[in-house]
Amino acid sequence: MQRDFAPTVYLLASARNGTLYVGVTSNLMQRIAQHRAGIGGGFAARHRVTRLVWFEQHGTMEHAIIREKRIKKWNRAWKLRLIEADNPDWRDLAEEFGFKPLG
Repeated sequence: MQRDFAPTVYLLASARNGTLYVGVTSNLMQRIAQHRAGIGGGFAARHRVTRLVWFEQHGTMEHAIIREKRIKKWNRAWKLRLIEADNPDWRDLAEEFGFKPLG
């Protein structure tokens, strides 16, 4: 990842083909740490959606938010294709940034 503070759209999964969560953040590393710690108690925490399976950085937060809203409206099959185009094995991409493997 080029910058810690780049506007980013991301997809988390509970497991391969599991529950999906689409989010947007200005600091992906901080946000992943929050998801893994269960901070916030929202959907991702309730469903244990902590595996980073896809992300896309944008030049502005406005563009990232627009993209997030579009992806949220997609059907599940489209989201699965998006993930599998770049991450066919559903690896936890957060490990590439130094996060410990999920148990």
